[in-house]
Amino acid sequence: MKKHILIFSVISLLSAAIYAQEATPRANARQKAQRARIAEGRVDGDLTNAEAAALNRQQRHIRRTERRAKADGTVTVAEKRKINRKQNRASRNIRRAKNNSITPAN
Repeated sequence: MKKHILIFSVISLLSAAIYAQEATPRANARQKAQRARIAEGRVDGDLTNAEAAALNRQQRHIRRTERRAKADGTVTVAEKRKINRKQNRASRNIRRAKNNSITPAN
C-alpha cells in the first residue's frame, strides 16, 4: 500500500511540474520574440550595450516572475495578467530603445 501511495505521489508531482511548464505558452512565445528583438537590435546597431543589458535584465525579471507563478503548479489569472503587463512594458521599452537617437560607439 505504501508503495502505491509513493508511486501515485511521484506521478502527481511530475504531472504538476509538466503542466506548470506549459501553463503560460503565450508568455513563453512573447519572451522568445522579445529576446530576438533585443538581439536583432544589437546586430543592427539600434541598441547600445547599456540599452541591451538593461533590456535583458528586464527579461530576466519577467522570467523570474513567471517561474515564481509556476512554482505552486498553477498560474492564476492574476499572475498571467501581471506577466502580460510586464511583457507589455518590456515591449514598449524595446521599441523606444531601438528607435531613439542614441547610436552605439564603435
